Amino acid sequence: MNKANFWLQGKPGRGIGAFLVVLSLVLAGTACSPPEPIRIGFIGGTSGRGADPGIAGRDGAQLAIERCNQQGGISGRSIELLIKDDAQDPETARKAVEELAARGVEAIIGPMTSDMGLAVTPVVNRQRIVTVSPTVTTEELTGKDDYFFRVTSTTRIFATTNARFQLREKRMRRVGVIYDLGNRTFTENWLRQFRQAFEEGGGSIVAQKTFLSGKDTSSMDLAKDLLTNPIDGILIIANSMDSALLCQQIRKLNNKLPITLADWGATERLLELGGRAVEGVTVVQTFDRNSSHPSYVHYRKTYLDRFKREPGFPGVYAFDSANVILEALSRRKRGQSLKEALLTIREFKGVQSHFSFDDFGDVRRAHVSMSVVKNGQFVVIE
Repeated sequence: MNKANFWLQGKPGRGIGAFLVVLSLVLAGTACSPPEPIRIGFIGGTSGRGADPGIAGRDGAQLAIERCNQQGGISGRSIELLIKDDAQDPETARKAVEELAARGVEAIIGPMTSDMGLAVTPVVNRQRIVTVSPTVTTEELTGKDDYFFRVTSTTRIFATTNARFQLREKRMRRVGVIYDLGNRTFTENWLRQFRQAFEEGGGSIVAQKTFLSGKDTSSMDLAKDLLTNPIDGILIIANSMDSALLCQQIRKLNNKLPITLADWGATERLLELGGRAVEGVTVVQTFDRNSSHPSYVHYRKTYLDRFKREPGFPGVYAFDSANVILEALSRRKRGQSLKEALLTIREFKGVQSHFSFDDFGDVRRAHVSMSVVKNGQFVVIE
Protein backbone atom coordinates (compact mmCIF):
# COMPACT_ATOMS: atom_id res chain seq x y z
CA MET A 1 0.00 0.00 0.00
CA ASN A 2 1.49 3.34 -1.00
CA LYS A 3 1.57 6.36 1.24
CA ALA A 4 -1.35 8.05 -0.44
CA ASN A 5 -3.58 5.02 0.04
CA PHE A 6 -2.35 4.62 3.59
CA TRP A 7 -3.15 8.25 4.31
CA LEU A 8 -6.72 7.75 3.06
CA GLN A 9 -7.27 4.15 4.09
CA GLY A 10 -4.75 3.14 6.78
CA LYS A 11 -6.35 5.33 9.44
CA PRO A 12 -10.00 5.64 8.41
CA GLY A 13 -11.07 8.24 10.88
CA ARG A 14 -8.24 10.60 10.34
CA GLY A 15 -7.82 10.03 6.60
CA ILE A 16 -11.45 10.57 5.65
CA GLY A 17 -11.69 13.54 7.97
CA ALA A 18 -8.65 15.16 6.44
CA PHE A 19 -9.96 14.44 2.95
CA LEU A 20 -13.27 16.09 3.77
CA VAL A 21 -11.49 19.14 5.16
CA VAL A 22 -9.44 19.50 1.94
CA LEU A 23 -12.55 18.95 -0.19
CA SER A 24 -14.49 21.60 1.72
CA LEU A 25 -11.65 24.08 1.29
CA VAL A 26 -11.54 23.42 -2.47
CA LEU A 27 -15.32 23.83 -2.77
CA ALA A 28 -15.24 26.97 -0.66
CA GLY A 29 -12.48 28.43 -2.83
CA THR A 30 -14.49 27.66 -5.96
CA ALA A 31 -17.61 29.20 -4.50
CA CYS A 32 -15.75 32.37 -3.51
CA SER A 33 -13.89 32.88 -6.77
CA PRO A 34 -15.27 35.82 -8.78
CA PRO A 35 -17.40 35.01 -11.81
CA GLU A 36 -15.96 35.34 -15.28
CA PRO A 37 -15.95 38.95 -16.47
CA ILE A 38 -18.14 40.10 -19.34
CA ARG A 39 -15.79 40.84 -22.20
CA ILE A 40 -16.32 43.69 -24.65
CA GLY A 41 -13.97 44.44 -27.52
CA PHE A 42 -12.71 47.73 -28.90
CA ILE A 43 -11.35 48.07 -32.44
CA GLY A 44 -9.88 51.34 -33.69
CA GLY A 45 -6.81 52.79 -35.36
CA THR A 46 -4.59 53.73 -32.42
CA SER A 47 -1.36 54.06 -34.43
CA GLY A 48 -0.33 56.01 -37.51
CA ARG A 49 -1.21 59.45 -38.93
CA GLY A 50 -4.94 59.20 -38.30
CA ALA A 51 -4.73 57.72 -34.83
CA ASP A 52 -6.36 60.52 -32.84
CA PRO A 53 -9.98 59.31 -33.28
CA GLY A 54 -8.95 55.78 -32.34
CA ILE A 55 -7.05 56.91 -29.24
CA ALA A 56 -9.87 59.19 -28.07
CA GLY A 57 -12.39 56.44 -28.79
CA ARG A 58 -10.41 53.86 -26.83
CA ASP A 59 -10.13 56.19 -23.84
CA GLY A 60 -13.82 57.14 -23.93
CA ALA A 61 -14.84 53.48 -24.01
CA GLN A 62 -12.49 52.74 -21.12
CA LEU A 63 -14.10 55.44 -18.97
CA ALA A 64 -17.55 53.94 -19.58
CA ILE A 65 -16.31 50.48 -18.61
CA GLU A 66 -14.60 51.78 -15.48
CA ARG A 67 -17.72 53.64 -14.38
CA CYS A 68 -19.81 50.49 -14.83
CA ASN A 69 -17.35 48.44 -12.77
CA GLN A 70 -17.33 51.07 -10.02
CA GLN A 71 -21.11 50.65 -9.84
CA GLY A 72 -20.83 46.89 -9.42
CA GLY A 73 -20.65 45.72 -13.02
CA ILE A 74 -23.59 43.83 -14.52
CA SER A 75 -25.32 41.17 -12.38
CA GLY A 76 -22.26 40.98 -10.17
CA ARG A 77 -19.88 40.47 -13.10
CA SER A 78 -17.14 42.96 -13.92
CA ILE A 79 -16.59 44.25 -17.45
CA GLU A 80 -13.29 43.70 -19.24
CA LEU A 81 -12.36 45.79 -22.28
CA LEU A 82 -10.16 44.04 -24.85
CA ILE A 83 -8.45 46.57 -27.14
CA LYS A 84 -7.30 45.94 -30.71
CA ASP A 85 -5.47 48.36 -33.04
CA ASP A 86 -6.74 47.91 -36.61
CA ALA A 87 -3.85 50.06 -37.96
CA GLN A 88 -6.32 51.32 -40.59
CA ASP A 89 -5.75 48.04 -42.45
CA PRO A 90 -8.74 45.87 -43.52
CA GLU A 91 -7.03 42.52 -42.97
CA THR A 92 -5.76 43.58 -39.53
CA ALA A 93 -9.27 44.72 -38.62
CA ARG A 94 -10.86 41.44 -39.73
CA LYS A 95 -8.25 39.46 -37.81
CA ALA A 96 -8.97 41.58 -34.72
CA VAL A 97 -12.66 40.62 -34.88
CA GLU A 98 -11.78 36.93 -35.15
CA GLU A 99 -9.45 37.20 -32.15
CA LEU A 100 -12.09 39.00 -30.10
CA ALA A 101 -14.68 36.38 -31.06
CA ALA A 102 -12.29 33.66 -29.87
CA ARG A 103 -12.09 35.46 -26.51
CA GLY A 104 -15.87 35.34 -26.23
CA VAL A 105 -16.69 39.04 -26.38
CA GLU A 106 -20.37 39.96 -26.05
CA ALA A 107 -20.02 43.03 -28.30
CA ILE A 108 -17.51 45.29 -30.02
CA ILE A 109 -17.10 49.07 -29.87
CA GLY A 110 -15.73 50.41 -33.15
CA PRO A 111 -14.29 50.62 -35.71
CA MET A 112 -13.60 54.34 -36.05
CA THR A 113 -13.38 54.73 -39.85
CA SER A 114 -15.73 53.76 -42.68
CA ASP A 115 -13.19 51.63 -44.55
CA MET A 116 -12.70 49.50 -41.44
CA GLY A 117 -16.43 49.38 -40.77
CA LEU A 118 -17.04 47.98 -44.24
CA ALA A 119 -14.17 45.51 -43.81
CA VAL A 120 -15.33 44.00 -40.51
CA THR A 121 -19.10 43.91 -41.00
CA PRO A 122 -19.15 40.56 -42.88
CA VAL A 123 -17.07 39.03 -40.07
CA VAL A 124 -19.21 40.37 -37.21
CA ASN A 125 -22.31 39.20 -39.07
CA ARG A 126 -20.87 35.70 -39.41
CA GLN A 127 -19.85 35.70 -35.75
CA ARG A 128 -23.15 37.35 -34.73
CA ILE A 129 -21.38 39.91 -32.58
CA VAL A 130 -23.14 43.24 -32.07
CA THR A 131 -20.78 46.01 -33.14
CA VAL A 132 -21.52 49.63 -32.26
CA SER A 133 -19.39 52.20 -34.08
CA PRO A 134 -18.88 55.68 -32.64
CA THR A 135 -17.88 57.33 -35.93
CA VAL A 136 -18.49 55.22 -39.06
CA THR A 137 -20.79 57.18 -41.37
CA THR A 138 -20.71 55.43 -44.76
CA GLU A 139 -24.01 54.99 -46.60
CA GLU A 140 -22.97 51.51 -47.73
CA LEU A 141 -23.90 50.11 -44.31
CA THR A 142 -27.24 51.93 -44.14
CA GLY A 143 -30.56 50.09 -44.18
CA LYS A 144 -29.13 46.59 -43.70
CA ASP A 145 -30.42 43.97 -41.29
CA ASP A 146 -27.07 43.10 -39.74
CA TYR A 147 -25.11 43.31 -36.48
CA PHE A 148 -23.65 46.72 -37.23
CA PHE A 149 -24.99 49.70 -35.23
CA ARG A 150 -23.72 53.28 -35.06
CA VAL A 151 -24.31 56.32 -32.86
CA THR A 152 -23.38 59.02 -35.39
CA SER A 153 -25.27 60.35 -38.40
CA THR A 154 -24.57 59.23 -41.95
CA THR A 155 -22.31 60.76 -44.57
CA ARG A 156 -25.32 61.93 -46.57
CA ILE A 157 -26.57 64.08 -43.69
CA PHE A 158 -23.15 65.59 -42.99
CA ALA A 159 -22.19 66.29 -46.60
CA THR A 160 -25.59 67.63 -47.60
CA THR A 161 -25.72 69.96 -44.60
CA ASN A 162 -22.27 71.35 -45.42
CA ALA A 163 -23.06 71.87 -49.12
CA ARG A 164 -26.29 73.71 -48.41
CA PHE A 165 -24.58 75.89 -45.81
CA GLN A 166 -21.89 76.98 -48.27
CA LEU A 167 -24.51 77.86 -50.88
CA ARG A 168 -26.77 79.66 -48.43
CA GLU A 169 -23.92 81.74 -47.03
CA LYS A 170 -22.63 82.39 -50.57
CA ARG A 171 -19.16 81.37 -49.45
CA MET A 172 -18.43 79.01 -52.32
CA ARG A 173 -19.80 78.39 -55.82
CA ARG A 174 -16.81 76.88 -57.66
CA VAL A 175 -15.10 74.39 -55.38
CA GLY A 176 -11.82 72.52 -55.60
CA VAL A 177 -11.60 69.27 -53.65
CA ILE A 178 -8.70 67.39 -52.08
CA TYR A 179 -9.45 63.97 -50.60
CA ASP A 180 -7.64 60.96 -49.15
CA LEU A 181 -7.87 57.56 -50.86
CA GLY A 182 -6.71 55.84 -47.66
CA ASN A 183 -10.30 55.83 -46.36
CA ARG A 184 -12.03 55.96 -49.72
CA THR A 185 -15.26 54.31 -48.56
CA PHE A 186 -15.77 57.47 -46.53
CA THR A 187 -14.12 60.11 -48.71
CA GLU A 188 -15.61 59.15 -52.07
CA ASN A 189 -19.06 58.72 -50.57
CA TRP A 190 -18.73 62.09 -48.80
CA LEU A 191 -17.73 63.83 -52.03
CA ARG A 192 -20.55 62.17 -53.96
CA GLN A 193 -23.16 63.34 -51.44
CA PHE A 194 -21.67 66.85 -51.25
CA ARG A 195 -21.53 67.14 -55.05
CA GLN A 196 -25.16 66.12 -55.48
CA ALA A 197 -26.48 68.71 -53.01
CA PHE A 198 -24.02 71.39 -54.15
CA GLU A 199 -24.80 71.06 -57.86
CA GLU A 200 -28.54 70.91 -57.19
CA GLY A 201 -28.14 74.33 -55.54
CA GLY A 202 -26.23 75.81 -58.47
CA GLY A 203 -22.66 75.18 -57.35
CA SER A 204 -20.02 73.17 -59.19
CA ILE A 205 -16.96 71.02 -58.45
CA VAL A 206 -14.27 72.56 -60.64
CA ALA A 207 -11.28 70.36 -59.76
CA GLN A 208 -10.37 67.26 -57.73
CA LYS A 209 -7.03 66.11 -56.32
CA THR A 210 -6.40 62.86 -54.48
CA PHE A 211 -3.61 61.55 -52.26
CA LEU A 212 -2.87 58.54 -50.09
CA SER A 213 -2.25 59.43 -46.47
CA GLY A 214 1.19 58.49 -45.21
CA LYS A 215 2.72 58.14 -48.66
CA ASP A 216 5.23 60.50 -50.28
CA THR A 217 2.73 63.17 -51.19
CA SER A 218 3.59 66.86 -51.06
CA SER A 219 0.86 68.98 -49.48
CA MET A 220 2.34 72.02 -51.19
CA ASP A 221 2.19 70.36 -54.62
CA LEU A 222 -1.44 69.39 -54.04
CA ALA A 223 -2.28 72.96 -53.01
CA LYS A 224 -0.45 74.47 -55.99
CA ASP A 225 -2.15 72.14 -58.45
CA LEU A 226 -5.58 72.86 -57.04
CA LEU A 227 -5.10 76.63 -57.02
CA THR A 228 -4.30 76.72 -60.74
CA ASN A 229 -8.05 76.23 -61.27
CA PRO A 230 -10.69 79.02 -61.14
CA ILE A 231 -12.04 78.16 -57.67
CA ASP A 232 -13.55 80.29 -54.93
CA GLY A 233 -13.42 77.66 -52.17
CA ILE A 234 -11.77 74.40 -51.11
CA LEU A 235 -13.22 71.23 -49.60
CA ILE A 236 -10.79 68.88 -47.80
CA ILE A 237 -11.92 65.34 -46.99
CA ALA A 238 -9.15 63.84 -44.88
CA ASN A 239 -8.03 63.05 -41.34
CA SER A 240 -7.13 65.89 -38.99
CA MET A 241 -3.36 65.70 -39.50
CA ASP A 242 -3.52 65.83 -43.30
CA SER A 243 -6.25 68.47 -43.18
CA ALA A 244 -4.06 70.66 -40.98
CA LEU A 245 -1.02 70.25 -43.24
CA LEU A 246 -3.06 71.04 -46.35
CA CYS A 247 -4.54 74.15 -44.73
CA GLN A 248 -1.05 75.38 -43.89
CA GLN A 249 0.16 75.03 -47.46
CA ILE A 250 -2.98 76.56 -48.94
CA ARG A 251 -2.67 79.57 -46.64
CA LYS A 252 0.92 80.16 -47.81
CA LEU A 253 -0.44 80.55 -51.33
CA ASN A 254 -3.79 82.18 -50.61
CA ASN A 255 -4.76 83.39 -47.13
CA LYS A 256 -8.33 84.39 -47.96
CA LEU A 257 -9.82 81.46 -49.86
CA PRO A 258 -12.65 79.80 -47.84
CA ILE A 259 -11.87 76.25 -46.69
CA THR A 260 -14.33 73.69 -45.37
CA LEU A 261 -13.68 70.20 -43.99
CA ALA A 262 -15.55 66.94 -43.70
CA ASP A 263 -16.38 65.82 -40.16
CA TRP A 264 -13.46 63.31 -40.14
CA GLY A 265 -10.95 66.15 -39.90
CA ALA A 266 -12.69 68.02 -37.08
CA THR A 267 -10.75 66.71 -34.10
CA GLU A 268 -8.70 68.62 -31.54
CA ARG A 269 -5.56 67.56 -33.36
CA LEU A 270 -6.58 69.81 -36.26
CA LEU A 271 -6.43 72.81 -33.92
CA GLU A 272 -3.10 71.75 -32.41
CA LEU A 273 -1.36 71.15 -35.74
CA GLY A 274 -3.12 73.73 -37.89
CA GLY A 275 -2.68 76.79 -35.68
CA ARG A 276 -3.51 80.05 -37.43
CA ALA A 277 -3.87 78.28 -40.80
CA VAL A 278 -7.18 76.69 -39.74
CA GLU A 279 -8.74 79.91 -38.40
CA GLY A 280 -12.02 80.51 -40.24
CA VAL A 281 -12.26 76.94 -41.52
CA THR A 282 -15.82 75.53 -41.35
CA VAL A 283 -16.74 71.96 -40.41
CA VAL A 284 -19.95 69.97 -40.00
CA GLN A 285 -20.73 67.65 -37.09
CA THR A 286 -23.37 66.60 -34.56
CA PHE A 287 -21.18 67.58 -31.64
CA ASP A 288 -21.03 70.81 -29.64
CA ARG A 289 -17.83 71.27 -27.63
CA ASN A 290 -19.43 74.19 -25.77
CA SER A 291 -22.51 72.25 -24.69
CA SER A 292 -23.75 73.03 -21.18
CA HIS A 293 -25.57 69.70 -20.85
CA PRO A 294 -24.73 68.44 -17.31
CA SER A 295 -23.78 64.94 -18.52
CA TYR A 296 -21.32 66.37 -21.03
CA VAL A 297 -19.85 68.86 -18.58
CA HIS A 298 -19.21 66.07 -16.06
CA TYR A 299 -17.84 63.66 -18.68
CA ARG A 300 -15.57 66.28 -20.23
CA LYS A 301 -14.10 67.15 -16.83
CA THR A 302 -13.53 63.48 -16.03
CA TYR A 303 -11.85 62.91 -19.39
CA LEU A 304 -9.67 66.03 -19.09
CA ASP A 305 -8.60 65.11 -15.55
CA ARG A 306 -7.66 61.61 -16.65
CA PHE A 307 -6.07 62.15 -20.07
CA LYS A 308 -5.12 65.87 -20.02
CA ARG A 309 -6.76 66.53 -23.41
CA GLU A 310 -10.20 67.09 -24.89
CA PRO A 311 -12.32 64.04 -25.75
CA GLY A 312 -13.66 65.58 -28.96
CA PHE A 313 -16.42 63.85 -30.86
CA PRO A 314 -14.60 60.45 -31.05
CA GLY A 315 -14.20 60.29 -27.26
CA VAL A 316 -17.81 61.32 -26.62
CA TYR A 317 -19.34 58.98 -29.19
CA ALA A 318 -17.22 56.04 -28.02
CA PHE A 319 -18.46 56.69 -24.48
CA ASP A 320 -22.02 56.69 -25.85
CA SER A 321 -21.36 53.48 -27.80
CA ALA A 322 -20.02 51.69 -24.75
CA ASN A 323 -22.98 52.79 -22.65
CA VAL A 324 -25.41 51.56 -25.30
CA ILE A 325 -23.87 48.11 -25.05
CA LEU A 326 -23.73 48.16 -21.25
CA GLU A 327 -27.36 49.22 -20.92
CA ALA A 328 -28.52 46.56 -23.38
CA LEU A 329 -26.53 43.90 -21.52
CA SER A 330 -28.04 44.93 -18.18
CA ARG A 331 -31.61 45.04 -19.53
CA ARG A 332 -31.45 41.97 -21.76
CA LYS A 333 -34.10 39.39 -20.88
CA ARG A 334 -33.50 35.68 -20.53
CA GLY A 335 -33.23 34.06 -23.95
CA GLN A 336 -32.93 37.41 -25.71
CA SER A 337 -29.96 38.20 -27.94
CA LEU A 338 -28.06 41.44 -27.48
CA LYS A 339 -29.21 42.62 -30.91
CA GLU A 340 -32.84 41.99 -29.93
CA ALA A 341 -32.30 43.86 -26.66
CA LEU A 342 -30.86 46.89 -28.47
CA LEU A 343 -33.74 47.05 -30.94
CA THR A 344 -36.26 46.61 -28.13
CA ILE A 345 -34.83 49.47 -26.07
CA ARG A 346 -34.11 51.72 -29.09
CA GLU A 347 -33.98 55.00 -27.12
CA PHE A 348 -30.73 55.82 -25.34
CA LYS A 349 -29.43 58.77 -23.37
CA GLY A 350 -26.20 60.16 -24.81
CA VAL A 351 -23.72 62.53 -23.23
CA GLN A 352 -25.14 65.53 -25.11
CA SER A 353 -28.58 64.35 -26.23
CA HIS A 354 -30.94 61.43 -26.57
CA PHE A 355 -30.75 59.31 -29.72
CA SER A 356 -32.49 56.23 -31.06
CA PHE A 357 -31.91 53.34 -33.47
CA ASP A 358 -34.13 52.40 -36.38
CA ASP A 359 -34.83 48.78 -37.38
CA PHE A 360 -31.42 48.55 -39.07
CA GLY A 361 -29.29 49.95 -36.24
CA ASP A 362 -28.85 53.34 -37.90
CA VAL A 363 -29.04 56.26 -35.51
CA ARG A 364 -31.49 59.12 -35.34
CA ARG A 365 -29.99 62.24 -33.78
CA ALA A 366 -31.69 65.56 -33.24
CA HIS A 367 -29.35 67.92 -35.04
CA VAL A 368 -26.37 68.46 -37.30
CA SER A 369 -24.49 71.73 -36.85
CA MET A 370 -21.94 73.84 -38.68
CA SER A 371 -18.94 75.10 -36.73
CA VAL A 372 -16.12 77.50 -37.49
CA VAL A 373 -12.62 77.57 -36.03
CA LYS A 374 -12.33 80.79 -34.08
CA ASN A 375 -9.50 81.71 -31.72
CA GLY A 376 -8.29 78.12 -31.72
CA GLN A 377 -11.67 76.59 -30.90
CA PHE A 378 -14.60 75.03 -32.73
CA VAL A 379 -17.57 77.38 -32.36
CA VAL A 380 -21.07 76.32 -33.46
CA ILE A 381 -22.50 78.94 -35.83
CA GLU A 382 -25.59 77.15 -37.11
